[in-house]
Amino acid sequence: ADIGLIGLAVMGQNLILNMNDHGFKVCAFNRTVSKVDHFLENEAKGTEIIGAHSVEELCAKLKRPRKIMLLVKAGSAVDAFIETLLPHLEEGDIIIDGGNSHYPDSQRRYEDLKKKNILFVGCGVSGGEEGARYGPSLMPGGNSEAWPHLKPIFQAIAAQADGEPCCDWVGEGGAGHFVKMVHNGIEYGDMQMISEVYQLLRDGLSLTNEEMSE
Repeated sequence: ADIGLIGLAVMGQNLILNMNDHGFKVCAFNRTVSKVDHFLENEAKGTEIIGAHSVEELCAKLKRPRKIMLLVKAGSAVDAFIETLLPHLEEGDIIIDGGNSHYPDSQRRYEDLKKKNILFVGCGVSGGEEGARYGPSLMPGGNSEAWPHLKPIFQAIAAQADGEPCCDWVGEGGAGHFVKMVHNGIEYGDMQMISEVYQLLRDGLSLTNEEMSE
């Protein structure tokens, strides 16, 4: 397979289906292995997607350098999966954390894995379930040696705006998740601004929803 993806919640499933649509062969794995079979028999039925029932099998089914994307809960789960993967990886292999990790954690993982010659990438993913399926915004950062291997996949599956992919390399270390944090801050600022304007129009000017819509 071109890439492995660990974590079959909706975001993980949709990213895998998106990659498959763009001609990339994906190997899916989940800690609760029954989810792999369920995914292959349902959402992924009739696709080129393959599954693995262990981390060892996943790593054995990937082209070199191996590219493995984690879509698991931020925090200790990411560290635990990295530790589980390491015995089955070789120098130059790539681990991508696609969760909403805190950027200092990504900086630490980047530095730890660099000593082992494993290329770590922390990648912000935005757009929710629908974005993951049909075109997310991707913010990869970390070990720049990984980027030439990831660029064809990530820029193909990303949202496109004015003919340009909503994805480019954002920098070293924890940069990917730092950019995602700023991105989320702007998004929540926008949401709060909309809420406050709504309150002013409703409570200050006594407008109905229909009048506001106008």
